[in-house]
Amino acid sequence: MYAIVEIAGQQFKVVKDQKVFVHRLAAEEGKKVSFDNVLLIGDGNNITLGAPAIDGAQVGAKVLSHLKGDKVIVFKKKRRKGYRKKNGHRQALTEIVIESIVASGAVKATKAAKESVKKVADVEAKPAAKTESKAASSNPNSDHKTVNFGEDHELNYHLKKNGLSQSKANRDILIALGKEVKEKLGKNILTHEEVDAAIIENIDSFKSLNK
Repeated sequence: MYAIVEIAGQQFKVVKDQKVFVHRLAAEEGKKVSFDNVLLIGDGNNITLGAPAIDGAQVGAKVLSHLKGDKVIVFKKKRRKGYRKKNGHRQALTEIVIESIVASGAVKATKAAKESVKKVADVEAKPAAKTESKAASSNPNSDHKTVNFGEDHELNYHLKKNGLSQSKANRDILIALGKEVKEKLGKNILTHEEVDAAIIENIDSFKSLNK
């Protein structure tokens, strides 16, 4: 007999006595856990399909250990921008062994137990995204509220917004203007509002004004 069951947001085909690595569960080592979101059960030529889950079906397992998976390197680079980010990630896993597969008559797990497993799985499933978000927050230019003068599309946005040509000459003027405003205000970064105000104040400095 085999079953297809959802465990911590992932689907597995399991049989009795099989060892499976799943996203980190809240249960302690040596504890028994059960999963009632069984999508399919196969017993020889007899196949029972849920809609989406089979009522009364359950897969029982025992937690063997908590561990971390192999390290995955996430590297991002933008050409000619001097942008390089390297992050490492090791997924938090739980090793379980399947002890039983019940086709019907099983008592469903409590709602609190389900939410506990789901909460831990959700937290552990996306650490790479959190790492990237933390790295981005450490770089002021990554904030959507501030202007990155190294990105042409951001400079073009402000030039177009103020009716100016999106030429290289105007971008160079805007970069120089940004440096002056930063020194004047004693800041390392500028908001979109501050850049727009500086453009309006120095509108005559720009070339090729759109008509």
